[in-house]
Amino acid sequence: MMRIGTKSVLFGVHQFAVHPLIVALAWWRLYGFPWDLRLWVAFFLHDIGYFGKPNMDGPEGETHPEFGARVLSCICGPAWGDFALLHSRFYSKKLGRSFSRLCVADKLAISLTPRWLYLVQARSTGELAEYMRGTAARTPAESRAPYEWLTDVQRYCRAWAFEHRDGKKDLWTGTKRDLARYGV
Repeated sequence: MMRIGTKSVLFGVHQFAVHPLIVALAWWRLYGFPWDLRLWVAFFLHDIGYFGKPNMDGPEGETHPEFGARVLSCICGPAWGDFALLHSRFYSKKLGRSFSRLCVADKLAISLTPRWLYLVQARSTGELAEYMRGTAARTPAESRAPYEWLTDVQRYCRAWAFEHRDGKKDLWTGTKRDLARYGV
């Protein structure tokens, strides 16, 4: 049986062709056109570590930045490995390090993905059920319908990205107070 992480990379929310292009669009909106070829490599490899993972937000899924970081480090150098590794807010906090600009673009990409496309992708893989369950201070849906839940998540991600685009310290991640503040 194909694992949820593999499904995500092949045809889900982290689809290997669509998601990187939306991350590139987000980067363009935040920082200008991504002329550096290494950025494009990072856009395409940062989430490849989901491949083979049995969950998205569980202990295994949380390690997904490691593989892309190793590959990017080999191709572009250690600084680019860190760039990919620190695209996860939760992983950055775990390491006690600041998130990368790729993290900001990745979060904005969620809000730029058309809702209908996101919901089709997430339903087809099982990601939607996992994301809507939410864990800790993540984004539980509670009684909201998927479209309503996603609208709130996209609003939160857009606000987070624009608030943190210049590297401002992340005091939002992992706090229920800030999720509630944005209706999530």
